[in-house]
Amino acid sequence: MELRHLQYFIVVAEELHFGRAAARLQMTQPPLSQQIQQLEKEMGVTLFSRTKRRVELTEAGELFLKEVKKAFIQIDKAVEIAQRAQRGEIGELSIGFVGSAMYDILPPIVREYRKKFPDVSVVLHELSTPEQVDALHDNRIDVGMLRPPITSQLLQLETVQHLPCTLCLPKAHPLANKQAIYIEDLQNESFVFITRNVWPTLYDNILSLCRDAGFSPQIVQEATEYQTVIGLVAAGIGITVIPVSANKLYQSEVVYKEIRDSKIVAELAVAYRKANINLELQEFLRIARGNVMTHLQNDEKNDKIVRMQ
Repeated sequence: MELRHLQYFIVVAEELHFGRAAARLQMTQPPLSQQIQQLEKEMGVTLFSRTKRRVELTEAGELFLKEVKKAFIQIDKAVEIAQRAQRGEIGELSIGFVGSAMYDILPPIVREYRKKFPDVSVVLHELSTPEQVDALHDNRIDVGMLRPPITSQLLQLETVQHLPCTLCLPKAHPLANKQAIYIEDLQNESFVFITRNVWPTLYDNILSLCRDAGFSPQIVQEATEYQTVIGLVAAGIGITVIPVSANKLYQSEVVYKEIRDSKIVAELAVAYRKANINLELQEFLRIARGNVMTHLQNDEKNDKIVRMQ
């Protein structure tokens, strides 16, 4: 049984006239009659009752017509699903992210993605940078939002965010009310750091900045997440240097101050397998890149406003 036989059957059943049905199908009547007879023979069922004056559906034909129309609806739906899948409009996208990405950049990207592709299932996994690299290699996630650098030759890396870093102090700290803070002011302080295996670049940059100023920071505690680091600062354990995106945390207990001579920048990047041609991934990357451009334009506007003031 071929699909065209079913199409022919539907048209004849709707017209109940072989001549009109043949005209709709843009074919002659004899081949159409032969195709219907072939269908009936293959099924072993009489679908039409024919006389010289009229053509009628048999009871079997009427029931068959209902089911065939249902089948064509499902076929049309299947075709639409396949087409949408090819356009990246349905499917699943698995995203890994470091916790700090949720402070600013990731939520608007995911929100826009879900708005444009509501039928794509978005699955989020909070993972450290090393964990994301492993998950990408194992195909457990499609894309990661992580902290560079990474060394894998199988992964593509695109920077999506550059953020300046700020000093975080307990509110009662002597430096909290100082107008201008320089790195030399921190040489006798206790530090709380994000662990190096989680964020090696930031860790090394802070060490380098301190050593350039002539001292080695006294690291009294390390943690794997911003929330924990800032919580330890709030508890008076020490001070820290973090990206400005975290400046909304613990505002009643800590203060955030600029380090005047610091040029420490925190980077966030998207990483994905070079061999991954998943269309859901490509659409996510397109939105992420557009989000980066919007942030850059807003930063330029803010810089102009500051300079005018």
